[in-house]
Amino acid sequence: MRVISGIAEMTSFSQQKTAAGLVIGFVPTMGYLHPGHVSLVKQAAKECGAVVVSIFVNPTQFGPGEDLAAYPRNLKRDLEILDALKVDVVFTPEAKAMYPEGYGTFVNLETPLTGKLCGEFRPGHFKGVATVVAKLFNIVLPQKAYFGQKDAQQCIVIKKMAAELNFPVNIVIMPTLREKDGLAMSSRNTYLSPEERKAAPEIYQSLLLAKKMIEAGELRTEKITSAVRKKLAGLQDAEIQYVAAVNSSSLEAPVLLSGEILLAVAVKLGKTRLIDNILLHIT
Repeated sequence: MRVISGIAEMTSFSQQKTAAGLVIGFVPTMGYLHPGHVSLVKQAAKECGAVVVSIFVNPTQFGPGEDLAAYPRNLKRDLEILDALKVDVVFTPEAKAMYPEGYGTFVNLETPLTGKLCGEFRPGHFKGVATVVAKLFNIVLPQKAYFGQKDAQQCIVIKKMAAELNFPVNIVIMPTLREKDGLAMSSRNTYLSPEERKAAPEIYQSLLLAKKMIEAGELRTEKITSAVRKKLAGLQDAEIQYVAAVNSSSLEAPVLLSGEILLAVAVKLGKTRLIDNILLHIT
């Protein structure tokens, strides 16, 4: 396994592999890897001739007062995990290389997609996400890039950005991995106190409640989201940021659910912001 921090060196590696006829699979991460990340890497290894994983805590997607400084980091542990997976390259750029002094170019999607759900509570977040992913695509030059369904809105935004900016990359979305009690795997789960961790699986249970209601024939969006809010309201020291039942591509909330629907929630347990979602197809 090769560890590369230089941008030019990373691009040169990818150009050589592509010239040799290999498909490059890319897994962008912010590190502090968990089994969800590992599942993305394993899928990339199955489908591609070379696998590149980036570890970069991107400062432009964190807003004022968010957890940039406290975001969990353990590069040594991450490299050991990736070495065991036989990754070809781990790309670990410095922030000052990605955003040198005087940097002023950003990707800002002019679409209602970025102002809904997480975008309502994290202004500027998706501008930072789209910018860093565009930069990473230009540096790594992958043919396939792998993301997790847990960050559903991010996946939608990145797919739109890649399509509209004509990146020659196939965006592959992989299922959310969960702990045994249903909690979606996330690097931020480490922030939870023992009491908060015990309560956190209720987030997924609230989504399963919505799924059960829909399967029983309830299609009124307001009825479903109200039931989820009521269940989440029982969590101690919790702030419900949003509960949504929306079209999975437009993120618009219909009066009556139909087609592919994204059930999504964001809850702050203490100081930790957790998101989760499930996809349902309603015929």
